[in-house]
Parts: sequence; structure tokens; C-alpha cells
Amino acid sequence: MKHWLGAAVPAGLIAGTVDIGAASIINWVDPGLILRVIASGLLGRAARHEGPWVLVVGLLLQWAMSILIAAVFLIAAAKLPVLLRRWGLAGIAYGVAVYVVMTYVVVPLSAAGLSSEFVLLSMAENLAAMIVFGLILSYLTQRAARRKIL
Repeated sequence: MKHWLGAAVPAGLIAGTVDIGAASIINWVDPGLILRVIASGLLGRAARHEGPWVLVVGLLLQWAMSILIAAVFLIAAAKLPVLLRRWGLAGIAYGVAVYVVMTYVVVPLSAAGLSSEFVLLSMAENLAAMIVFGLILSYLTQRAARRKIL
């Protein structure tokens, strides 16, 4: 586990970047708008109208959260090796858990001021995106474990 950060950073960067693309496709909007919405979680609604620096803030926040989420999975996998052996199931379960925490804890507590209107299709699309996120993390984690990085 001595190099877990070395595995969490690339896993988080890859999964986080894919997540931005998925959100852009799901919502049929430019990735820049997704980054503005992410930044608004910290900066409030005004972030949606600020200059290009907000895009950098949004990207850095996305990557920081993704690296943290990857680190949590890596720490859990070091304690529970079954997560590495059954990385597919573990990734799906972790993606669902990340979806629940982000949707029902992080976003409501953020400064973004997003509406909480429930739309089944939107929920299914965002849940699918988080499952892909979890699968990316679990796959990269088990690869790192095989290479003895963890």
C-alpha cells in the first residue's frame, strides 16, 4: 500500500475526466458548462457567469474529488482484497455508493443551488455514469495491485 497515492492520482484523473465527458453527453451541453456547474458547488451560482478561470476551478475540483474517491477505494481494497478479486462487482457497487453520496449529500450541501427535481431518465443516466466511474477505479486498482504498486 506504500504507493497508493501513485495509483489514486491516475485512476482519479482518468475516471474524473471520463465523468466530465459523460455529464456533457448526458446533458447535451459543452464540457465547459459542466465545469462551471462543478465550480458553482464551491463558488455559488455566480460561477456560471464568471470568466474562463472558473473552468480551471471546476476541473481542479473534479479531479480533486475523483482522486479522493479513488483513494477511498484503494484503501478499502487494501483492507478487503475481495474488492480486487471481484473488481467488476466492486466497481458497480462503488459507483452506486458514489452516486448516492454525491446526489444526496454532496450536491445538496454545496453552494451550487441546483434543483432537486426527480427525473427517472436523468437518474438512470447519472447512475450509469457513476457505475462507469466505479468500474474505471476498480479496474485500475486491480491492475495496480497486480503490478505490486499497492
